[in-house]
Amino acid sequence: MIRRLYFWMLGMVDHPRALWVLAGVAFVESSVFPIPPDVLMIPMILAQPRRAWLIAGVALAASVLGGMLGYAIGALAFDTLGQPILASLGKADAMADFSTVFNDMGFWAVLTAGVTPFPYKVITIMSGWTGMPLGTFIATSILARGLRFFLVAGLLWRFGAPIRDFIERRLGLMFTLFVACLLGGFLILRLI
Repeated sequence: MIRRLYFWMLGMVDHPRALWVLAGVAFVESSVFPIPPDVLMIPMILAQPRRAWLIAGVALAASVLGGMLGYAIGALAFDTLGQPILASLGKADAMADFSTVFNDMGFWAVLTAGVTPFPYKVITIMSGWTGMPLGTFIATSILARGLRFFLVAGLLWRFGAPIRDFIERRLGLMFTLFVACLLGGFLILRLI
């Protein structure tokens, strides 16, 4: 089923309502959907590079709004909706241990999930469940998702199709290494 959804999404790249489809995918990916909006965003930008910033902006706005839905699921319906969603992602066992550490790391958890391949929907639901301040969640989501989507848009706008392989195969790893170095730097500064 996921494979069919993936190919359906790729088929929507040239559709006149592709931006609306991207917005829908970015919205639901932030709380329940398993396929990231990059699947649509990358070929859309390659097909129309002059619209790269608009495409990234739509993905950002819809993703943050979808993240707020994930936050609401965690805050208001964790037992009935949030827990089954996280269980379907294989994250149910780690929830109790994770929740105690989560709010101590709140900003970093949202930032990390927003830019790395870690499922952002897990963090949106956990943010609501653990009671992270909504303002912190929204601001960090805008920063993280904006960084991710606009960096992808900028790379595709500047370098075109040759950079696609790097984005699809290695950009998530680069973001992960960047966040790890950033956290490591802060940790070293704290210890000094």
